[in-house]
Amino acid sequence: MATSRLPPATLTLKQFMRRQQVLLLYRRILQAIRQVPNDSDRKYLKDWAREEFKRNKSATEEDTIRMMITQGNMQLKELEKTLALARS
Repeated sequence: MATSRLPPATLTLKQFMRRQQVLLLYRRILQAIRQVPNDSDRKYLKDWAREEFKRNKSATEEDTIRMMITQGNMQLKELEKTLALARS
């Protein structure tokens, strides 16, 4: 029997929306990493992103989660800028 990927407890609307933000950020980071030309750099960045999200998945404090999302978005923008410079 397949296990559900849903959390065991029902989420509030605010928790649900925050979870969607985190998942979207994770997908966007992975999409940006796919554009890295060097295989070893791409693997390093993918492993780094995966570890960061795993390490912080137990965070429940609203302010902490919001801060981590903000930091993740800033790091994503830096990665995108670096990739744009490398292409030009």
